[in-house]
Amino acid sequence: MNIAQFFIERKVVTLVLTFVMLGAGITSYQSLSRLEDPEFTIKDALVITPYPGASAAEVEEEVTDRLEKAVQKMGQVKRVVSKSERGLSTLTVTIKDKYGKELLPQVWDELRRKINDTQRELPPGAGVPLVVDDYGDVYGIFITLSGESYSYAEIKDVVDLFRRELLLVEGVGKIDTYGERTEAIYVELNRDRLSQLGIPPSVVVNELQQKNLVSDSGRVKVGAEFITLNPTGEISTVDQFGDVLISIQGSDQIYLRDIARIWRGYVEPQTNLIRYDAQVAIGLGISTVSGGNVVEMGKALKKRFHELTPQVPVGIEAGLVSVQSDAVSVAIRGFVVSLLEAVAIVIVVLFFFMGLRGAALIGFVLLLTIAGSFIFLAPMQVALERISLGALIIALGMLVDNAIVVVDGVAVRVKQGEDAKQASIDVVRQTALPLLGATVIAILAFAAIGTSDDNTGEFCRSLFQVVLVSLSLSWVTAVTVTPLLCVMYLKNTGTSDSGEVNSGRIYRGYRKFLLFCLHRKTLALGVVVTLFVTALWGFRFVEQSFFPPSTRPQLMVDIWLPQGTHIDETTSLVSGVEAYLRERPAVTHVTSLVGKGGLRFLLTYTPEKSNSAYAQLLVDVDDTAQMDALLADIESHLKAFYPDVLGYASKFQLGPGSTGKIQARISGPDRTVLRDIADQVRAIYAAQPNSKGIRTDWRQRVKVVRPLVAEQQANLNGITRQDISRALLEGFQGERVGIFREEDLLLPIILRAEEQNRDDIASLYNLQIWSQVAASMIPLRQVVTGFETVFEDEIIMRRNRKPTITVFMDPISGPASILFATVRPEVEAIKLPRGYELEWGGEYEDSGNAQAGLSASLPVFILLMVLITIMLFNSLRLPLIIWLAVPLALIGVTAGLLATAQPFGFMALLGFLSLIGMLIKNAIVLIDEIVLQHSGGKDLMNAIVDSGVSRLMPVAMAALTTALGMIPLLFDAFFSAMAVTIIAGLIFATLLTMVVVPVLYALFYRDEAGG
Repeated sequence: MNIAQFFIERKVVTLVLTFVMLGAGITSYQSLSRLEDPEFTIKDALVITPYPGASAAEVEEEVTDRLEKAVQKMGQVKRVVSKSERGLSTLTVTIKDKYGKELLPQVWDELRRKINDTQRELPPGAGVPLVVDDYGDVYGIFITLSGESYSYAEIKDVVDLFRRELLLVEGVGKIDTYGERTEAIYVELNRDRLSQLGIPPSVVVNELQQKNLVSDSGRVKVGAEFITLNPTGEISTVDQFGDVLISIQGSDQIYLRDIARIWRGYVEPQTNLIRYDAQVAIGLGISTVSGGNVVEMGKALKKRFHELTPQVPVGIEAGLVSVQSDAVSVAIRGFVVSLLEAVAIVIVVLFFFMGLRGAALIGFVLLLTIAGSFIFLAPMQVALERISLGALIIALGMLVDNAIVVVDGVAVRVKQGEDAKQASIDVVRQTALPLLGATVIAILAFAAIGTSDDNTGEFCRSLFQVVLVSLSLSWVTAVTVTPLLCVMYLKNTGTSDSGEVNSGRIYRGYRKFLLFCLHRKTLALGVVVTLFVTALWGFRFVEQSFFPPSTRPQLMVDIWLPQGTHIDETTSLVSGVEAYLRERPAVTHVTSLVGKGGLRFLLTYTPEKSNSAYAQLLVDVDDTAQMDALLADIESHLKAFYPDVLGYASKFQLGPGSTGKIQARISGPDRTVLRDIADQVRAIYAAQPNSKGIRTDWRQRVKVVRPLVAEQQANLNGITRQDISRALLEGFQGERVGIFREEDLLLPIILRAEEQNRDDIASLYNLQIWSQVAASMIPLRQVVTGFETVFEDEIIMRRNRKPTITVFMDPISGPASILFATVRPEVEAIKLPRGYELEWGGEYEDSGNAQAGLSASLPVFILLMVLITIMLFNSLRLPLIIWLAVPLALIGVTAGLLATAQPFGFMALLGFLSLIGMLIKNAIVLIDEIVLQHSGGKDLMNAIVDSGVSRLMPVAMAALTTALGMIPLLFDAFFSAMAVTIIAGLIFATLLTMVVVPVLYALFYRDEAGG
């Protein structure tokens, strides 16, 4: 008893299980997580270490280098990229691809241990290193809160309300803010008054440091009670700061308010800020719990927002920067529509070839297979997102291949007068094993992407998972449910005229053409080889790319002012750009991020780290068709009105990658030499008319004013370098000297000079500093000989402990590969001094890593596919025939990509790999029939021709259903190149396969063919 007979004879059980699977599949579909794009693990952690007052070079040598050495002792580390800037060291630690998200927490724990062990080696004054291991968290909901007539404090109260209440919403993982300011207590000293009274600033500092500290006064036993002792004197309001008593000479005391202005404000300068439609705002980022459903979380958040609305003052509004739940809902609806369109196309094709009964039968099996797939995808934690839904459409045509072979085989036998039940049993007995082998081969064609560990492989992994589950299930339904349905719905017509089965015009034409080619094998193969060589030559003209840009209705505008620009100047410039953008008809909203990039609201968005000279504007548009024109207008405006500013606009990316698609990394020991080489690279970049966004990650050198200390005078006055540094800090930016506790807030107390002295750098000469010897304040000019202005590197980047400067560039239009091919030989022609090296990053590196991830496992799966074909036929010649036909797909791929002007990117590469499985599957079906007929007694020539004719219909239907089912993906930016690759490659290769395989068969077995 074979499989088909088992399920046919248990009709009730089979039908019940069928409808249970259908219902369970629909239920599983409803429970699947929903995302806009598939997740991939960002295997980066930041190690942030403050070193106040140190130059970038000092940070590099004294902090960064020690931490890098410790981190690189870890075997899990792939690379360490460090950024040393004035007063701060930031390490970006990237872990090797093989460590998945399950192992990362253990890796981060080890990283913390290494950093903690190294902390004692850091110089005095360096802060405690902070390890940030949630750098890759995605805030699917990113909104702003602003109100034109409300103060910052009033807006913050609303933010605190939402943050407190929304954390309780089901599905919410974490809430962070952006642009939130820290309050501070400012004590602005009147230094002239201090000098008159002979009060050193250190006395004020000591009083402020001690006044508000928590101190333990102990307890005392009083009878049976143990009573706490707690003296008064702490400061509970800002007004009480003025009542602090400061001791002066002798036994006199003076109130702090008599020598200082005390007020409550915000820490200045603000490190980063956010504006929404030109209104100062606070950003709120909300992430989903791991594995959560962002759509359901979005619904729950909207409900809670509505409930909290009565508590929000009228006029405070929420601006939507990115609401992933809405985008996911729209994207999934669009993909579901595309899926239904693809299903309809497949059924129409089947109806045209097989009639109503056959089309309805296979259509039902197709829907059953899709529904059943969700049952297995749910526990595999596959979410409904761009890749998984696209994979279903890609697999759609292949899902019906097995059922087509079974149904067509049964239909032919029934037309010849056989009993439907026996015909079903015989067809499954004959085809089950070849179909299984062909199905496994089709799955293995996608396996390389499923086993790749890099970000691109993880991003596309659901493609393999969906194909694995759905194709496996398609074989199961083909040999179980399909035979039963054939018995139920394919009726015996009573005729046994086998001559009518394959006697249509198409069959007759194919038979004549095949006989023509079989009698002229050399000519036929010569034409095919010529076409293949032409395709190889033509492929050179196909554009290359990595991932296409997104169609998200939002642009990014990056603005870089000269390094060292104050954030207030950056904000002022941004205000002007905002005004221009808001006048554009296509622009609906503008979100400005000043000082650093935003919260990671998309997985493919990489935020820029803190820099007061940097701003990014997120521009919402109402029509994606206008984005290219708007992008060009923005860049023209920035170039015309802000010539000293580097500004460029870009679209978001689909898949891993970012701006700076072309990156030249130069490494070497001397920073000056590195900058000289980088200038040469920039000159080559700038000479290209299609280039934009040319910059380096070291930025420009910045001015540093250095007071020249008169050592002898300073010693005579009892003044040290630390005293001078402290006086300078207090005289301008302000020194943090204590903490003010207010309920759950810990506000810094900042000591600084009065405003009129802070705003003019010329006041340096008259800055008052306390002399221990003179017991009074003296002007700073008495202990310095003058001031000099020098330039220094404010940012020093290192990669794997080598100083490395990266020069970035993007193309104005077209793929980056064309521009890269132009500049690469010129850049590589630069003569590098000994000890310096050039390395290419950006899209070139990302694409190379992705292809390396594929190629690492691809040979194994190719070998498995070859072994399966050998085992299916117990032959070497037959697998060789099959594999010789596979490269013919390139003929159609080249023609299709050139005709549609689509680039050959990573997704097109996946499409080409999938073609291998499809073509082998078709070839197996054809050769299996030839072997069967020849072993049944037919001479080889007739067996070849008759087999070709008999398999024309199932192979043609399989190819057409796959190709035409891909039509909806032609209109999706992410899948369009893949769709073109599969459609054109499959159609051309199938036409050639139905001729080339029989010709090769006849050639390889010419002795038996008699010629």
